[in-house]
Amino acid sequence: MFGMIKNSLFGNSEETEYKLLSSETKDGVSFEVRRYDPGKYAAVSSEGRTYDQVTGELVRKLLMYIGGSNEQGEAMGIAFPIIITVYPRNDGVFSRRLVVGIRIPSTYQISPPTPSDSAIRIEERPGMTVYALQFSGFAAESEYRAEALRLTRTLGETAPYQRKQFFCCSFNPPLKPYGRRNEVWFLQEEP
Repeated sequence: MFGMIKNSLFGNSEETEYKLLSSETKDGVSFEVRRYDPGKYAAVSSEGRTYDQVTGELVRKLLMYIGGSNEQGEAMGIAFPIIITVYPRNDGVFSRRLVVGIRIPSTYQISPPTPSDSAIRIEERPGMTVYALQFSGFAAESEYRAEALRLTRTLGETAPYQRKQFFCCSFNPPLKPYGRRNEVWFLQEEP
């Protein structure tokens, strides 16, 4: 546990690199369109519990993994953001299924340490283009839902993005008390 806290507060951190395709403002709402490269992610899933009930536990598992609770005992640092894939129902409420992922830091992309927790898997995720809306504060399901609705209204009905899932992203260690950065990402459908 100490390794997780030490790593997330004092370890090396990097922000996942992206290419900014555009920065736009519609109806007073600013958002970006970004392109992220493919890469390896540590991921853990849950079904049956709500977003607010389970995200802390799942994020902790991943922070323990990157903090040194892996077969090699390697503290890797962290690559932000922490990305939570959610699957909203038609009424906007999140289903009880989600996936939490953290990109493996660049130094370990070729050969990530083996997770010692069998719930954690290493995934090769494809590159993606996202619509990104930034907001601040501590974010739970209600805040992410409100910001997703704001981005949905801003983009309109004809924007080419996937509506069956989106990403709730946090760019800060869980214990950071102020100046927090969060984002909602909608995955652009590829032509």
